[in-house]
Amino acid sequence: MARSETGEEKKQRGIQSVEVGARLLDALAARREPLALSALAEAAGLSSAQAHTYLVSLTRLGLVKRDALTGNYEPGPLSLRLGLLNLEHQPAYRAAASRVPALALATGMSVAVSVAGPQGPTIVRYERGGYPLHVNLHVGTVMSLSSTSTGRVFRAFDDDTRVAAMLAHQAEADAPEMRERIGEIRARGIERSVDAPSPGVSSMSVPVFDAAHRMQLALTAIGPTGLADVGWDGPLTRALKDAARDITGLLS
Repeated sequence: MARSETGEEKKQRGIQSVEVGARLLDALAARREPLALSALAEAAGLSSAQAHTYLVSLTRLGLVKRDALTGNYEPGPLSLRLGLLNLEHQPAYRAAASRVPALALATGMSVAVSVAGPQGPTIVRYERGGYPLHVNLHVGTVMSLSSTSTGRVFRAFDDDTRVAAMLAHQAEADAPEMRERIGEIRARGIERSVDAPSPGVSSMSVPVFDAAHRMQLALTAIGPTGLADVGWDGPLTRALKDAARDITGLLS
């Protein structure tokens, strides 16, 4: 006579194909870079033929997408939305998001909250200011680690391993002149970009730390060059540093 399943066994029964597909997603997340079919299959412990079948469905769902030029696979729009949903429950993001509207209103600048992503610092909250900007910034924009104030703040203050992974993805070298600049950023606690990377647009960026002094995100004010006061001791600098300090206080 066959043994009947216990209630616990029935409760734990799952769908194996879903779990196999999740191995592909986990492999993408672990490698933190777009992967060719063969590399992704190997990382997930599958044959290329098996992986392709699952990737067809994952692509239809928007959990992965395939680059039309390289053929490599990377997280899709649904994965991004799920990641943002998870992020919205993180204390650092919630504390920063509560300050962003008031900061944009007080300074007239647009304000971006960015976190470390697999391709580089990524905007996860964007509040438009009172001044129009001729630059396309939005949630999901990936910032250069060299040519933006946001990127250089991450290079100066974020975890070394995470910075190295982002540098590798952006094919950026750790040049001697950049190392010197990073030392200056650490000493000031703030960075700026003037007319770069877009002419007519300037920005200032500060790191936000948790109670253990680990960088959680960057807070960046962006505005027209003629209207943005990017002086090291100006009101915009004070407003950003005050906001960063307040957010850290909420995380203590």
